[in-house]
Amino acid sequence: MPPKKSNTLTEAELRLMKILWRRGDSAVTDLVAAMPEGETLAYNSVLTTIRILEQKGYVEHRQEGRAFVYRPTIAEQEASRSEVRHVLNRFFGNSRELLLLSLLDDEDLSQDELQRLKETIRSAAPETPREV
Repeated sequence: MPPKKSNTLTEAELRLMKILWRRGDSAVTDLVAAMPEGETLAYNSVLTTIRILEQKGYVEHRQEGRAFVYRPTIAEQEASRSEVRHVLNRFFGNSRELLLLSLLDDEDLSQDELQRLKETIRSAAPETPREV
């Protein structure tokens, strides 16, 4: 039985998606040219990866002359949320509390980051009605 296809993004897929989110509609040659220095991929590798992204539903294409032009079908924020939900489910049993506690246990957390997290939590908390 073949392994189940994952809808999460590999590193190579994410690199191409970031280019598409930044540039918008792009042909494969545009994607190859826009790869960051030191992270270049061959044309065939980009073509294979973009086709996988299309199978996963992250991009779609239209034909312009002889070239296919690809565009993202999912916004970056939506993809980010999907990835976080995947990690939340896979590693933390869908517990946002366990995920947040894991982040707070990180020794690299700065005081500024901690303060912003506290403020975000405070502003997200529902207001409790006062007893009369």
